[in-house]
Amino acid sequence: MSTPHRVVVLALPGVYPFELGIPNRVLGSAEDRYEVLTCGIEGSSVRTNTDFAITVEHGPEVLSTAGTVVIPPFDHHLLSQGLPSAAGAALDAIRPGTRVVSICTGAFLLAAAGWLDGRPATTHWKLAPLFRQWYPRVDLDPDVLFVDDGDLLTSAGAASGVDVCLHLVRADHGSEVANRVARACVVPPWRDGGQAQYIEQPVPEEGRDGTAATRGWALERLGEPLALSDLAAHANMSLRTFIRRFNEEVGVSPGRWLTQQRILRARHLLESTDLPVEDIAGQVGFATGTSLRQHLRAAIGVSPLTYRRTFRGAMADVS
Repeated sequence: MSTPHRVVVLALPGVYPFELGIPNRVLGSAEDRYEVLTCGIEGSSVRTNTDFAITVEHGPEVLSTAGTVVIPPFDHHLLSQGLPSAAGAALDAIRPGTRVVSICTGAFLLAAAGWLDGRPATTHWKLAPLFRQWYPRVDLDPDVLFVDDGDLLTSAGAASGVDVCLHLVRADHGSEVANRVARACVVPPWRDGGQAQYIEQPVPEEGRDGTAATRGWALERLGEPLALSDLAAHANMSLRTFIRRFNEEVGVSPGRWLTQQRILRARHLLESTDLPVEDIAGQVGFATGTSLRQHLRAAIGVSPLTYRRTFRGAMADVS
């Protein structure tokens, strides 16, 4: 196996211990494909947002050796609109071209440094109003679990750190490896929807049926031309009620969710089979190979041929 990709996790004062451990737990489960180091910005002792401190073995100088830097969240009471000098010096140590990932309030640090100006990003939905007030140049989307903008990735609160780290594994090594990592960590390899499903809402009426069973039913029939009316009929709801409840539970519209699932299934087939693109398109419910190419490029920016070669090596032209 080639040299592991080095990931450096920057532990800022007030760091949340749970999120601090996510990169090591998830990426460290990827069969020695990553080397995960943790560093602080001032001294070896870092206070957390709880009643204990942690000791790190590395200082900010190790950031210059990273292929990926992860910035876990820190106590929101410590947020400031400007960039603290020590944190700014740490960011300056990161080499150009390094992939940088933030979790929750970590996005505030990147925004304060100007790194997110004009770019899409996310953070915890509760902090979205403050973020927009402080950093209006950032294209904030508080409804998603994470945003991948190439060399900058931002994620929402707490467990979304697991989602974005699994996404890194999937992007670097494919769905099969990411699925094995997810199983090792006892987490779902992909969570439906976005943050909208976690925003405080009224408690559902007692006995109200949800859409989970219909989602499972649809996943078994992705190759069929499913219409929203078919999904609503399966859920025994009116179309308007189904769409509303689906959005409440999943955080995206039924149509967008269905497209996401078809793309995920197509990616798995591209990685694990030699099927022609036209056949894969038919199996996942896209009308033509052209439609699959368009959706895949819109989702991850590459063609099926490029994606397949990334994870399976050079092969016959199937595009």
